[in-house]
Amino acid sequence: MRGTRLGRLGTLIGGSAAALALVVGLAACGSSSSSSSSSATTSKPAVAASGPGVGKPGVTIGDKNFAEENILGALYAHALRAKGYKVTLKDNVGSSELIYKALTSGQIDMYPEYTGVLLSAVAGQTRNPPSAAAAAQQAKTFVEKRGLTLLTLTPFYDSNAFATLPGYATKHGLASIADLKPVGKKVRLGGAPEFATRFEGLPGIKQEYGVNPTFVPVAIELSYKALEGGQVDVQNVFTTDGQLLRGKFKLLADPKHVFGFQNVAPVVRRSVLAAEGPAFADTLNKVSSLLTIKAVQQMNAAVSIDKQTATSVAQQFLHANGLS
Repeated sequence: MRGTRLGRLGTLIGGSAAALALVVGLAACGSSSSSSSSSATTSKPAVAASGPGVGKPGVTIGDKNFAEENILGALYAHALRAKGYKVTLKDNVGSSELIYKALTSGQIDMYPEYTGVLLSAVAGQTRNPPSAAAAAQQAKTFVEKRGLTLLTLTPFYDSNAFATLPGYATKHGLASIADLKPVGKKVRLGGAPEFATRFEGLPGIKQEYGVNPTFVPVAIELSYKALEGGQVDVQNVFTTDGQLLRGKFKLLADPKHVFGFQNVAPVVRRSVLAAEGPAFADTLNKVSSLLTIKAVQQMNAAVSIDKQTATSVAQQFLHANGLS
């Protein structure tokens, strides 16, 4: 990690006392050399001996292939286990296109999803909703026609964003995505491979801003290394990335909302909710309600920068909030 943990403590303001307790706990823990689990791995810590989940059918939770999703998967899984539910967690299932197929084919029972990504990558919409509430309603309507449902949204939202180094922004007068248009093909834009085909990616920025950069595929976990190392000039990142707490990068504004509204909610099979009982959804909704943007940024930093495991960070957060 670059910088000190004490330096990052000061960035968490306006959060709950429980969230602050999490930060103090993370600062005291020290770094771990392990990282979140690899593709399609299974995590099965001990299940509580009592609780509303005891005797209920086992469930399988999936998450996508980046740190924030690993954290979300661990948060939901461990909170349910604390209530006695038997949970298998499959990390790194893949992109939205892949994990949604895993859900509909019965390989998993639920996963955390971003409402705007669900609409564009899965539902195939090419126009973003006008508000976060509209995105949530459209996403819920879409999944409910397919035997699924969307639970309570998180307070935090995680949108795509364009980051660049301050020097590059100053040189080219960059304040918003629209300012990239005069640079044309000279700007090297990095992003995950799927960014090239989703509306909230290259197609959207070309259509709405007239921007036509040279696209460079970059794995999500290498985003900031590619930017700082000079492999790209501008990089697609996420607004909740822990690296952004350091103040080393400039984000370009998206006034036309190409990147949509990206609150998170668990997508769950309705048959699973019926089989598991009301405490199942209540537990998931309680976790979601605590996930502010500052808390998520801090957990992301603990995993991506401090190299703690998603499981360890999730357990600390749940313990600080009385959910484990």
